[in-house]
Amino acid sequence: MPVLCSNCVDKRAVLKRPKTGHSLCKECFFWAFEEEVHQTIVAAQLFNPGEIVGIAASGGKDSTVLAHVMKLLNERYNYGLELMLLSVDEGISGYRDDSLETVKRNQQQYELPLKIVSYEELYGWTMDAIVKQVGLKNNCTFCGVFRRQALDRGAIMLKVDKICTGHNADDVAETVLMNVLRGDIARLRRCTAISTASEGEGVVPRCKPLKYAYEKEIVLYAYFKKLDYFSTECIYSPNAYRGHARTFLKDLESVRPSSIMDIIHSGENLSVREGVKMPVQGTCNRCGYISSQALCKSCVLLEGLNRGLPKLGIGKHHRLHGKILSQQPLTEKEERKLKSADF
Repeated sequence: MPVLCSNCVDKRAVLKRPKTGHSLCKECFFWAFEEEVHQTIVAAQLFNPGEIVGIAASGGKDSTVLAHVMKLLNERYNYGLELMLLSVDEGISGYRDDSLETVKRNQQQYELPLKIVSYEELYGWTMDAIVKQVGLKNNCTFCGVFRRQALDRGAIMLKVDKICTGHNADDVAETVLMNVLRGDIARLRRCTAISTASEGEGVVPRCKPLKYAYEKEIVLYAYFKKLDYFSTECIYSPNAYRGHARTFLKDLESVRPSSIMDIIHSGENLSVREGVKMPVQGTCNRCGYISSQALCKSCVLLEGLNRGLPKLGIGKHHRLHGKILSQQPLTEKEERKLKSADF
């Protein structure tokens, strides 16, 4: 006997929602998914009428579903937003160049303006060139830091009021786990926030409309909607630290499906004891970007690459920031230690 949709009790169910356990037909699933995203947006008051919103578009399932749903909800509920697509070209041959073709097709399909910024034009380096220097062990550190700043720079070029990213519930839960495992209290307090206020000049507020959407449901939505997205994993990410957190989370989810939301709620309700010293947010003395040190992580990483010492930005080398700022050469001992370090 075919299973009927538990919502309309009329059509045949095509899936069982991992999030709720309900069996739904396509139409009811589409409506339920879209309404949940709408409720997330309304409850958190993510947008105001008249705002220009940049959608971080990578061509993957999350950003493609985000672009589709944001355009649909903006028209359905008259949010009054001006939407734009913003993409970052990291310079990864055989991966990002292909995914950007998907983004360009999305631009035509959704009739939204598109801006692409590249690592090469912003930093003078591509990820292919960076990996040749640093190898596959710490390359994701460079990419993550550069990508965040590149999105902000692109947003400023587009003059958007906010950036919305495709981070889903699985991503947020993974980040909570990573910060717990690293003992990073400062990031642990911030990582579950659905939106960030402007943190200073050159930093555009961000929000996560898909924060409570399970990755499995995003995949199902994209599949049944026949959305055009790029599904290949980054060729440089097999050793990424996030991958270990993701594997652990999937094991937890197989035993307890609510684990993802439980971890997010735990992160949201964590508090730090009074008196615990926290990093003070300031600005980079070189580029003006937000930083808790004299130099932001991006400038330190870039300086290390340009000096032929890529490990300069990996690990704790704050004592060398003064030399970097004054363009002083490092001593032979300092260079030898950096070159021999294994982080």
